[in-house]
Amino acid sequence: MIIDDKDKQDSFSIGFDAKRAFFNSSGLGNYSRNLLNALAKNFPGIHYYLFTPKIKNRFILDNDKQFTLVEPDKPVFRLFNSLWRRVFMTNEIKRRKIDLFHGLSHELPVGIEKAGVKSIVTVHDVIFIRFPELYKWFDRKIYTRKIIHACKVSDRIVAVSKQTRDDLIACLGVRPDKITVIYQGCNPCFRNNFSEEYHKEIRAKYKLPERYLLYVGTIEERKNLLSVIKALHIADINIPLVVVGRKVKPYFKKVLNYITDNGLDKIIFLEGISNSDLPVIYREAECFIYLSFVEGFGIPLLEALVSRTPVITTAGGCFPEAAGPGSIYVDPHDPKQIGKAIIKVTSDKDLREKMISIGAAYADNFKDDLIARDYMTLYQSMLQSSKD
Repeated sequence: MIIDDKDKQDSFSIGFDAKRAFFNSSGLGNYSRNLLNALAKNFPGIHYYLFTPKIKNRFILDNDKQFTLVEPDKPVFRLFNSLWRRVFMTNEIKRRKIDLFHGLSHELPVGIEKAGVKSIVTVHDVIFIRFPELYKWFDRKIYTRKIIHACKVSDRIVAVSKQTRDDLIACLGVRPDKITVIYQGCNPCFRNNFSEEYHKEIRAKYKLPERYLLYVGTIEERKNLLSVIKALHIADINIPLVVVGRKVKPYFKKVLNYITDNGLDKIIFLEGISNSDLPVIYREAECFIYLSFVEGFGIPLLEALVSRTPVITTAGGCFPEAAGPGSIYVDPHDPKQIGKAIIKVTSDKDLREKMISIGAAYADNFKDDLIARDYMTLYQSMLQSSKD
């Protein structure tokens, strides 16, 4: 049950590991910022503490003044800030007498279980365990060590999808009753209304073609852009593809080589797009294509649904959880099947309208106020259980 009485709200405090929120511009950062903004907006009476290894050049949150920022108080920890965040941050949590601490991305500081504070960790995926070949050896070892520690010492675990919950149980042996599934939202800006003039401005700014398909995501092996491009080539689809995402070598080189070798001239690469511009780029697209092999959730799918853009995505895994019943699902390894799906969506106006309508209705399940309430309910139940 949600506590609505302001005096009762003021009676407890929540600390967060805010490194991702302040310094990560992609998935984990977006999740962290969206959640913090939603909590502050919907539950302004709570005391929020954001623990961060540094403050300079950080993202500014929507309700920034509602948060108390905590950074290292000694020069040595500013120099070795990862050590402070991993180990000595616990001392600050104890000193501030935080009631509950939330690690927003797979990890909790050492000693948190002895700090007299309830703890919760969000796990977005365990892809580095399920598909180790996609990660460098050292990175994989560090990620695995951190997530095992966090799952062991935390009082509760939030999984961002049922798929991630199942993976935690299967890969790490986590007790099912320790895990709560709470889906992610997307940046509220995707729900804004934009004028026709602003649409024209964005089209001109990025030189967008009259018709185009859209891909949003890092250009890396796991995200599978190459299968999309192969589908366009094999099916002889002449609608341009706009690609928004950071390029990762050597995969981007592989993509570029295929484009060059096959004389494809309708692939448009955009990078560094601001959140204020991206919603219109989604809305102007004829179809959004997201054929990642594996994800923890897939926020771009929700961004597309909110933007009223039809979605083609991967069959199985977490993808139906994020994309809902109105999207089309295909085998990400099969360019012919992908091509047929693209032709179907782009040539059938009635189908497109049906997909848009169902998708927009499904996206309402992921509104910020609902997600904030789910988290607050969990926080309060954890704090109540410590009193019983």
